[in-house]
Amino acid sequence: MDEKDLIMGCSAPDLSIVIALIAGRQAALTTCLEALEASARLYRVECIVPYDARLDGVEELVKKFPWVDFVDARAEVDEKQFGSSSREHHDILRALGIRRARGRVIALLEDHGTPSSDWCTAVLQAQQGPDAAIGGAVENGVDRVLNWAVYYCDFGRYQNPVPEGPAEFVSDSNVSYKREALESVKALWFDAFHETSVHWELRRQGEILRLEPRMVVYQTRRTLRLLPVLHERYVWGRSFAGTRASEATRARRIVFASLSFLLPVVLSGRIVLQSLHRRRYLSRLLLSLPLIVSLETIWSLGEFVGYVTGRASRRGHKT
Repeated sequence: MDEKDLIMGCSAPDLSIVIALIAGRQAALTTCLEALEASARLYRVECIVPYDARLDGVEELVKKFPWVDFVDARAEVDEKQFGSSSREHHDILRALGIRRARGRVIALLEDHGTPSSDWCTAVLQAQQGPDAAIGGAVENGVDRVLNWAVYYCDFGRYQNPVPEGPAEFVSDSNVSYKREALESVKALWFDAFHETSVHWELRRQGEILRLEPRMVVYQTRRTLRLLPVLHERYVWGRSFAGTRASEATRARRIVFASLSFLLPVVLSGRIVLQSLHRRRYLSRLLLSLPLIVSLETIWSLGEFVGYVTGRASRRGHKT
């Protein structure tokens, strides 16, 4: 019996962790797993990493992290099928991992996120309560202007101190669910996990989403470059709008598309107000503000296209 078998055992583990490939490279995943390992060994944890062709050095990773279940998903996820204009392969990989998970609690991380040393403890303690989904705080882990700008756009609302308690939003980059809660909305995530649809449906069912400041992950995107980041903002903005459009009438889509031109001001203003409230890293906010406005402008363009076309990506299915 190897180490993985000893950890997983015959009964359900306390915690299943599904790590989504966003950076998709060995270095990013190694940093994530090294940070996670000490905390994971304190409990009965299974860690699942579904991977596609972007991940290099898989054999080395398997040897270095024998407690991790590396799932070869190259046959199910062909990056060429989706192209660089979609984030759909990320969502499919998440779904593959969740379908494989056996834990009573299922948590999601991303490969470029570095969890704190007590992350597993914080997750399991938080999940002792009745809430369906518990999201954590996200901090910036790379002190560069571009990283700060991307961080504020993606995770500014999750900067500590996050308000502990019920929340409208939690992020799939740092979140845990009770198994039964995910099972209740299985039809929504079975093929591809879209956090927006899953969280909206949980709330419609009367479930509570909550934020927990002790669940901390650091965004460590060390290889960010401006042009790929701008493209990413467009793709993710379009993906968000495409998902939202699938549940909206044509009239509402027209309204959303019209209002998308206000988003650069609204989103950038929200980031500033949230940061002023927290009173942390204000000098970093000031330095990165021009980039923040630029990134939110590209995001708004992506949303506009998503609402107009009703598609999450150029290759996506029309809703």
